[in-house]
Amino acid sequence: MADLRAERARLDTPRDVRRHLVRRPTMGPDTFGRFAERFARYMGTARFLLWMTGFVVFWLIWNTLTPWKFDPYAFIFLTLMLSLQASYAAPLILLAQNRQEDRDRVIAEHDRQIAAQSKADMEFLAREMASLRMALGEVATRDYVRSELRALLAELEERRDGPGEADVPTDSEGPGSTT
Repeated sequence: MADLRAERARLDTPRDVRRHLVRRPTMGPDTFGRFAERFARYMGTARFLLWMTGFVVFWLIWNTLTPWKFDPYAFIFLTLMLSLQASYAAPLILLAQNRQEDRDRVIAEHDRQIAAQSKADMEFLAREMASLRMALGEVATRDYVRSELRALLAELEERRDGPGEADVPTDSEGPGSTT
């Protein structure tokens, strides 16, 4: 045990674990992307435009009407500030658009899968309906059964009323004749 401590305490051997003097911030993979989306969403609001307009108006009034000017070079610093804001805003907006594009692509793929499943379901139901129609074509329908019953009823009524002219046997059709 003492040898292990002595070995670690040596200055000519590197340590196994690297220590940083300054700790690096740790972020999740989507943290910066979410920040970019919130920033881009805020920049597209009327509130941002009003604040930006107020900032520019304040800058212009302060540097034209007061003797304590902080932009002595004819608003060059204002141009620099606006350019700096635009140079940061553009990549953040593009990052937010790329993330939205990725989400749209995933949603579109999901919609395509749902549409394909719906189409397959509809085709299956259409085949089932066709097979039911074919099976029903072989089954007696209500109208057919009614017409057959009416015909039988008419025939029974004729028999009940008695033998008519059509039912009277002729000489050639005797009880023992065969035709």
